[in-house]
Amino acid sequence: MKHVSILVPKGDAILSSIVGPLKVLMAANSYLKQTSVANEDFFKVHLVGLEKDYSLYNGLFSVHCSDTIHDIEKTDLILIPAIRPDKLLEDLGQNKDFVPWILRQRNQYGAEVGSMCIGAFVLAQTGLVDGKQCATHWAAMDMFRKMFPKVNLVSNRIVTDQDGVYSSGGAYSFLNLMLHLVEKYCGRAVAVYISKFLEIDIDRENQNQFAIFQGQKDHDDLTIKEAQKYIERNVNERISVEKLAREYAISNRNFVRRFKKATQNTPSQYIQRVKIEAAKRSLESTEQNVNEVMYQVGYMDQKAFRKVFKKYAGISPVAYKSKYNRSRLSYEHPTAW
Repeated sequence: MKHVSILVPKGDAILSSIVGPLKVLMAANSYLKQTSVANEDFFKVHLVGLEKDYSLYNGLFSVHCSDTIHDIEKTDLILIPAIRPDKLLEDLGQNKDFVPWILRQRNQYGAEVGSMCIGAFVLAQTGLVDGKQCATHWAAMDMFRKMFPKVNLVSNRIVTDQDGVYSSGGAYSFLNLMLHLVEKYCGRAVAVYISKFLEIDIDRENQNQFAIFQGQKDHDDLTIKEAQKYIERNVNERISVEKLAREYAISNRNFVRRFKKATQNTPSQYIQRVKIEAAKRSLESTEQNVNEVMYQVGYMDQKAFRKVFKKYAGISPVAYKSKYNRSRLSYEHPTAW
């Protein structure tokens, strides 16, 4: 039997990341009983808050917690739901009292801890992912890196699992984390059944195809901002780092250093990401084939383009077009890429 504490943060916590894990664990309990594997609930699930009652989204929803942190002496698994991205710092401050409780449960009783989406910020506050892998929503990654430089933030992973500390990527990726935990505790057969019953795509490992690269301009280096704009305006050109450095009268070494400090990417990485984002938009919305899109964003080599595209999108250009273009027509033979 596993005692599970799903936290209910103050503020407008993302309700689906509270209700969703509860439904997955309840479905697992039901299946285990139906198959005579267990006579009672395997997962004893509690909604645990700093207070008993919460009003969310201007009173549209309310949550009644079964317990507060003061009522729970010992738990086996703590799940941290997503908090609001638009009021992140405010919500982190409101929920800081969860941190010592999580650490006490971890250090005294060996509780495992998992975060969902932007709940990773609460997890990172505990220090439990310092030096470990952690995932979060792609839109919050720049801020996460700045706030928690000791954490090995992984941009592509849907689920991370290290030493009993878990995290999931953005939004409904928490469903894959829950399947991962069900499989870990109850076995593959149970996880497969739950995935089919709740119609969750099992074994989804990469969230890059969902990411939208918007360019990291939340910095004060005006010269680097101009360089970023130049890259974005000239996506069809083959742009070299040397050319950019000359354009802005900076030595290559100093340009690379300043660019990476400002954007968290090297100039070469930034150029690649801008080009791939432009290619993704074309593949989603036009009838151009992959070769035409490739030339449009300044690539001449099919193998190189496919490699870089897959690095940042998680799937091949053909697979991406097939999945996201509304016409869903076959434009290229798949084996060509």
